[in-house]
Amino acid sequence: MSAGPPPVTGAALAHAFAAGDHGALEELYRDVSALVYTMAVRQLGSAADAEDVTQQTFVSAWNGREGFDPDRGDLRGWTVGIAKRRIADALAARARETRRAEAAQERVEPVASDSADAVLLAYEVEALGDPRKTIVALAYYEGATHEQIAVKLDMPLGTVKSHLRRSLQELRHRWEVADVAS
Repeated sequence: MSAGPPPVTGAALAHAFAAGDHGALEELYRDVSALVYTMAVRQLGSAADAEDVTQQTFVSAWNGREGFDPDRGDLRGWTVGIAKRRIADALAARARETRRAEAAQERVEPVASDSADAVLLAYEVEALGDPRKTIVALAYYEGATHEQIAVKLDMPLGTVKSHLRRSLQELRHRWEVADVAS
């Protein structure tokens, strides 16, 4: 049985990779994937997340190969640099998700009232689903500004404003439908 052509290494591998040779990508993966995976699992503490980061690293490397100059740097080091950025991205995404979950847990529930309207409104706000119910709760139950909500939920200001506007439109529509039905 033939094992195929011998592996391409060093400068030849770097030039082949930069030229778009799929075999060079395979060889690079065989050479560096264990290192990338190990780095990711140590930083992220999750095998599944480390597998995702490893895949993202090689996809990013392949898609960005035009930015790699084999005469100016080492392909292996360049790939490890991409892996470090993908790990940092995964950690940042995890932190954003944690902040969003904490903000949702901290939101103040509406003040209890005997009014049927207050109960209906609280039900309708809850039915909006996240992140819209959290944004409405922060804005109207806690009195937070759009900017404060954007910072607390780590969302762009425009996204917060859009969610709030659409939520109020939806609440008004539901309220009008409930009014007509009664």
